[in-house]
Amino acid sequence: MAAHRRDLPRGVPAILVGIDTTPLRQTRAGTARYLRGLLAHLDVPVRELSFPASSRLRSVAADVLWYPRLHVDGIDLLHCPTFRGPFAPRVPMVVTVHDLGVLREPAWFNRWTRAYSSFAVPRVVRAASRLIAVSEFTKRELVELLGVPEAKIRVVPNAIEDVFTADGPRADGDYTLAVGTLEPRKNLARIAAAVDGELRVVGVRGWGGVDPPPNVTWLGEVSDEELARLYRGARCLVYASVYEGFGLPVAEALACGCPIVTSEGSAMAEIAGPDAVYVDPTDVDSIRTGIERVFAPAPRRIASWADVARATQVVYEELA
Repeated sequence: MAAHRRDLPRGVPAILVGIDTTPLRQTRAGTARYLRGLLAHLDVPVRELSFPASSRLRSVAADVLWYPRLHVDGIDLLHCPTFRGPFAPRVPMVVTVHDLGVLREPAWFNRWTRAYSSFAVPRVVRAASRLIAVSEFTKRELVELLGVPEAKIRVVPNAIEDVFTADGPRADGDYTLAVGTLEPRKNLARIAAAVDGELRVVGVRGWGGVDPPPNVTWLGEVSDEELARLYRGARCLVYASVYEGFGLPVAEALACGCPIVTSEGSAMAEIAGPDAVYVDPTDVDSIRTGIERVFAPAPRRIASWADVARATQVVYEELA
């Protein structure tokens, strides 16, 4: 466990917040980005808590042995950045919910995640004093699927890294871009079928038996600097996921001035508004038509991680 204390602005309560940083050992994707951004900007004393869940077996051990009984002496509040957390915390607990895809469509996930989540997620959500939803869409999912009172939920949208701007080098070539872990809800097969020409795919191999289609250029994991180059140089980003709680690539692409094709009726509309083309993600022809209709949006940012940290700290102060 690591602890660090920052110089606090006058009037900020000196509560000690325990934050679970285990996801930093498991991924570089959305949850890890969220944690890094939050930790860099919080103005409260923080104690970082983590379990060495660096393999599948250790991740299961964390789920079974560590999270349900997690207790740390000396902290005033516990923040779990995913729905993994204790079932009966001894201090007020804040839980960030990125999405409820595992409850909405369990078949998208592996057997352990399905079994664990059906048992644990309702208990962790019920035990939380406050829930942070990353979008209004996710807030509605919490209310609809788990019956959470709206008064218990605070919406704090995600932010993006500073490297994602319209100014900077562009990748060469004439290509369409898709970004996301290779897993069922990212809808890669339909996207590949809809793209005429080169499709470049950024994302690590995930689960559900999803492999890169043979007609794409799979780049795997790339640095943020390279990803920003790819956004700037792309004909468009196609982010036609069948389910998302937020959609970080849409926010990143928007900041880079990259044209966007994304799913209608989704959380992505909260980010892009009128600056994207919306399609039916279950219809290849709709995705193809959307690509033909793309336009370049005016580059803009949604929020900074400092904004996210300030809004999160307000949630902490409600419980101090």
